[in-house]
Order: sequence, then structure tokens, then C-alpha cells
Amino acid sequence: MKLTTLAAAVLVAISGSVYAQATKDVLKADRDAVKADRQQIKADEAQRKADREKLRADRKAGDKAAVAADQEKLKADREKLKADREKLKADKAKLKADRDAAKAAKGAAK
Repeated sequence: MKLTTLAAAVLVAISGSVYAQATKDVLKADRDAVKADRQQIKADEAQRKADREKLRADRKAGDKAAVAADQEKLKADREKLKADREKLKADKAKLKADRDAAKAAKGAAK
């Protein structure tokens, strides 16, 4: 009987540390995803700014074909930026949920 109890205690201790490490890995991956999303949004905003400047230059030059193409490019940039912001929002929510789950698991272990 003592051996079974000891084995169960060892199993619980090992599974707890494995779960804690897995949780840390998940949280790190979530933080990295949020960081990458933020960098992508900054890059998208910079691209939009450059495209707007190009549009202004083309309007000033009177190139109607280039203006139309620039407007389409700006529209695509706007859609991409919107999608990236939604992805950031979803990744932040996932990070918060994982963080809350880790806190709950840590609280339940005590």
C-alpha cells in the first residue's frame, strides 16, 4: 500500500512540473505571437504611409492611371491592416485566457 501511495505522489509531482513547463512554453509562444503582430501592424502602417505619399505625388503629377492603382493599393493595405489588428486582438485574448488558466491551475495546486 505504501508503494502505491508513493508512486502516486511521484506521479503528481512530475506531472505538475511538466504542466508548469508546458504552460510557460505556451505563454511564451503567445507573447511572441503578440509581439510579431505588433511589428506587422507597424510595418503595415509604414507601408500605408508610403502609399499615401505616392498617391499624392501621382495626383500632383496628373497621372490618372497611377492614381487609380494607388487607390486600389491603399484599399488593400487598409484591409490587411484591419486583418492584422483583428489577429492581434485575438492573440491578446488567447494570451489572457492562457494566463488566467495558468493562474487558476497554480491556485488549485496550492
